Amino acid sequence: MLGFGQDIGIDLGTATVIAYVKGKGIVLREPSVVAVNNQTNDVLAVGEEARRMLGRTPGNIVATRPLKDGVISNYTVTEKMLKNFIGKISKKNFFSPRIMICIPSQVTEVERRAVIDAATQAGARRVYLIEEPIAAAIGAGIDISKPCGNMVVDIGGGTADIAVISLGGSVVSTSIKVAGDKFDEAIVKYIKRNHNMMIGERTAEELKVNIGCVYPKMQEEEMEIRGRDLLTGLPKTVVINSTEMLEALAEPAMAIVDAVHSTLEKTPPELSADISDRGIYMTGGGCLVDGLDKLIQNQTGINVMIAKDAVSCVALGTGKALDNLDTLDGKARK
Repeated sequence: MLGFGQDIGIDLGTATVIAYVKGKGIVLREPSVVAVNNQTNDVLAVGEEARRMLGRTPGNIVATRPLKDGVISNYTVTEKMLKNFIGKISKKNFFSPRIMICIPSQVTEVERRAVIDAATQAGARRVYLIEEPIAAAIGAGIDISKPCGNMVVDIGGGTADIAVISLGGSVVSTSIKVAGDKFDEAIVKYIKRNHNMMIGERTAEELKVNIGCVYPKMQEEEMEIRGRDLLTGLPKTVVINSTEMLEALAEPAMAIVDAVHSTLEKTPPELSADISDRGIYMTGGGCLVDGLDKLIQNQTGINVMIAKDAVSCVALGTGKALDNLDTLDGKARK
């Protein structure tokens, strides 16, 4: 592929960046974390290496997530992170790549510009944007070009994007800033309130992945965690069970259910009929929290399916959308 820059599809997630290269599939999956030296502004580590530093750095080094709630919160660091990832992917290429990046469905014009500018500064020849629910639907194998309604609930790290898609575009869409990160925050607050103990976001994430649930489990599960006792200031070990997790995660889970509800209320009746026939598709890493599909199914009365390879759906969809870049170029869209 040397004569031309590669075409790259990027799922620029709050928690993870996944990149897809045309003809090769998914080539990169790294946490969206960057470690920066405060005094010199040098980037010390990006991705997995930087994630291991979260909460464990000396004063002059800060490990941060440059994206918050699905949008860029630190422009300079995002640009450096993208530069690093693009460099890893297309190091053998002489020409700059064309890049398609997915963004939450309800972003402002300023936030759109920030993504385009950051990718351009990081070395893209041309930048295209695609809405996350549309990319997720394509990645889940749904034919979105037909005149029938498909509902996609894409739950990432920073945002939950809900959209009803027909004829290649979203008819009704909602984006809320409640997703994987809010689940982690809810767990940290719960442990602090009920056990007088402070835990870090990594421990919270491990709890969510291993025993977290938002619908009663058939069998109780337990996990031992360590943190700092807020009364004595000393290290402390506690055993947490899945019933406690159910209580901790109830609020953010219901916020997602309410968003699905309000999207269904705004959906035209013809498309509502299609959705009740075809069901709701769930994608994104956040949808893998145990029982979230059952909870939505229970509250809406509509069949809910988790897409195959839910975590990579958005990146795969962005990758498939790369095939249409030449037509977009013909229309001179940017």
